[in-house]
Amino acid sequence: MPEGKRVLLIVAGGIAAYKSLELVRLLAKQAIGVRCILTRSGAEFVTPLSLSALSGDIVYQDLFSLTDESEMGHIELSRSADLIVVVPATADILAKMRAGIADDLATTALLATDKPVMVAPAMNVRMWHHSATQENLRVLIERGVRVIGPDEGPMACGEFGLGRMAEPDVIAEAILGFFNAHRPLAGKRALVTSGPTHEDIDPVRYIANQSSGKQGHAIAQALADAGADTLLVSGPTHEPDPSGVRSSHVRTAREMLTACEAALPVDIVVCAAAVADWRVKSVAREKLKKNGKGAPVLELEENPDILGTLSRRNSKRPELVVGFAAETEKVVEHAVEKRRSKGCDWIVANDVSPATGTFGGTANTVHVIDAAGAEDWPRLSKDEVARRLATRIADHFAKGRA
Repeated sequence: MPEGKRVLLIVAGGIAAYKSLELVRLLAKQAIGVRCILTRSGAEFVTPLSLSALSGDIVYQDLFSLTDESEMGHIELSRSADLIVVVPATADILAKMRAGIADDLATTALLATDKPVMVAPAMNVRMWHHSATQENLRVLIERGVRVIGPDEGPMACGEFGLGRMAEPDVIAEAILGFFNAHRPLAGKRALVTSGPTHEDIDPVRYIANQSSGKQGHAIAQALADAGADTLLVSGPTHEPDPSGVRSSHVRTAREMLTACEAALPVDIVVCAAAVADWRVKSVAREKLKKNGKGAPVLELEENPDILGTLSRRNSKRPELVVGFAAETEKVVEHAVEKRRSKGCDWIVANDVSPATGTFGGTANTVHVIDAAGAEDWPRLSKDEVARRLATRIADHFAKGRA
């Protein structure tokens, strides 16, 4: 079941708009989040209050609403969902989609989105069969728009024929089918580590690093979106827990290793956390103070090697172990050596030099090293790096089944 998925539902103006209320209810039963855009003509048939009550979210209507734009800008609105669904898809909105017209919030969101689009046409039989409508549909289908229906039957205008909108349960089933088809890691269990670790010096001080956890959290989300039952083991970070992901919060490297070992067996491990290499051997019980005799000497000892431990060849070893290498020089060269020494399957190497802005930033440039060599990826958002990595992992398992 595709929990955690999000649909942006565009309710256009047609008598079949009332069926959108039942569709929202059916999707909510499947734990699919729904956010609605209601066109001006759609509001002639259903109310914003009804859609809001069923979806549990704000209903967006006006492209130029200062309130709406401050809460969810129309560009973010168009891209925050996993799928956009137009119900009912009138002849008018289909024509605007084909022409790229953006004269209201609904058509602007459709033009600005980078997500898949699904439409459920509903119109008079003569409008449906008109060559303009059929040509618009042909072009939209070529662009990848998915079409559900229409059905044949009696219409509100008194005519009979094709053009009747598919029933809500049919549309909901198509949406579920779409999400399930895009869950190639369904049935797999994944473990992701993320964020830094904090190694105590005294009750108020600790050793840490600048990792924000953005990349690790994005990977956990991408694996969950691909269908994997995902556990995120995270060090201290300000990043919110990803949706549809089980989360375990730890502070130190030893706590992180304990949580990871408790999660075994799993199929996939991605060690994206920036684990401190050392910890203070004897943590002071009280806050260390200046005493005029100079700085205290801290005796350090090595932290456990989480990636190396999880990569060991034993009965609990995951089928695929992916490590991260945060480097400031000779990025690929050091990553190749790290893959060999740790015994993991892949290493994702990135340059974390201050000039790159990788730590704490929203973009990343990575190199994926496996037995075949290094694969260089362009600079991408951390979310896109995560999605590409999830796809690469899914491809790995698909080849294993072939």
